[in-house]
Amino acid sequence: MVIDLVFMREKDVAVLGLGRTGLATARALAAAGANVAAWDDRLAARRAAKGAGIDIAAPNTAAWKRSATLVLSPGIPHTYPRPHPAVAAARDQGMAVIGDVELFARAKGNASCIAVTGTNGKSTTTALIGHIFAQAGRSVSLGGNLGRAVLDFDPLGPDGTYVVELSSYQLELTKTASFDIAALINISADHLDRHGGMSGYVAAKRRIFDNQTPRMAVVIGIDDAPCRRIHLGLVRGGHQHIIPISACGVAAGGVYVIKGILYDDIGGKARPVLDVAEISTLPGDHNWQNTAAAYAGARAAGLRPSVIARAIRSYPGLPHRQERVAVIDGIGYVNDSKATNADSARRALACYGNIYWIAGGRAKEAELHLPRRLSRNVRHVFLIGEAAEPFSRSLNGRVAISVCGTLKSAFAEAQRLASAEARPEPVVLLSPACASYDQFRDFEHRGETFRAFVTALPGRREAA
Repeated sequence: MVIDLVFMREKDVAVLGLGRTGLATARALAAAGANVAAWDDRLAARRAAKGAGIDIAAPNTAAWKRSATLVLSPGIPHTYPRPHPAVAAARDQGMAVIGDVELFARAKGNASCIAVTGTNGKSTTTALIGHIFAQAGRSVSLGGNLGRAVLDFDPLGPDGTYVVELSSYQLELTKTASFDIAALINISADHLDRHGGMSGYVAAKRRIFDNQTPRMAVVIGIDDAPCRRIHLGLVRGGHQHIIPISACGVAAGGVYVIKGILYDDIGGKARPVLDVAEISTLPGDHNWQNTAAAYAGARAAGLRPSVIARAIRSYPGLPHRQERVAVIDGIGYVNDSKATNADSARRALACYGNIYWIAGGRAKEAELHLPRRLSRNVRHVFLIGEAAEPFSRSLNGRVAISVCGTLKSAFAEAQRLASAEARPEPVVLLSPACASYDQFRDFEHRGETFRAFVTALPGRREAA
């Protein structure tokens, strides 16, 4: 089953982009009886969609010209750095340009919805909330930017909860969507080319709180300046129930972590609930922030603190997010392929000592800066992909560097050096600080390749 878009029955709708999200959108619209005209610039994607029974029509055809709505896949530019020609043409003829999340929000019925966004940690937070609800025996569906597309969800009744990860790209394409609990974990520079700069990026993230009513809840981080400004604006507005979160200090009336201990101050009487530092699947203070957000979201949904804490302790972790693949002959191998920006990589570097760091790919930033406190953790950096040379220049003098070009070469060199130096608890860490598209399909493909290299290694294996 898919989400029922019955309100689109017999309406003419164009769909642009036929990847995971677009294909799910076209299927759901077709199942509801809409007249779908779908397109993707990639021939292989068009063939796959046609094989799935989706009608293919180019943007210059009559089917597109009679459509009142264009459902756009989030990866396709519609404003910056320049709109896709089909989007520009659609707007010129007065078509509404929306995303699949907007359709989902209109169709989800009486089920509750928790939405999560942020520059870093949104996948972990989303997965952790889903895990908490599942462990509590609640009916839950999980997806969005992570996992299943929202229109591929199984319909839930009034006792169910959708937990949805939302990217800035998806939020820009929402118009009327509102979420019972909306969480914004953090904001740092990312995707600036797609949003016309930092102000556009912040505005896209801020949209998660649009259209909320007073009975709805906000979970918001206060550890960075953009989020603090948003938090202050929400407090002044006084409409929603606001739960601030922090990983490094007191968040009055909210949830916060100090020295690894999570405190619940939602009722105004702060009490320790959980030692997050003891949970191996949530390493580092950035995961303390994710845990605080997930705990706050679950509390806002009415779950008991003891139930939430017990579920967090059993969280298994996500692949490609500081995934400890193996320990072989005393060397740890950590797959953090999801670290596609510098801030995310720096968070991983703070979690380990004696790091043999593999970084690079298609850079989102021209330089890679490494604070001195983190450079002490790095024994050697092995650079790959398009960013190898510029990153080498920006890191020069901070750490020892090898420009390796490919992940295969970098992995071999990192493993060899870690073995030769025999330092205490060495870690070969893939945390690229870059997108993957120069050499891989996506960050999952990159992480799976790293994992395959680890699996092929001989040697004595220990519990990871």
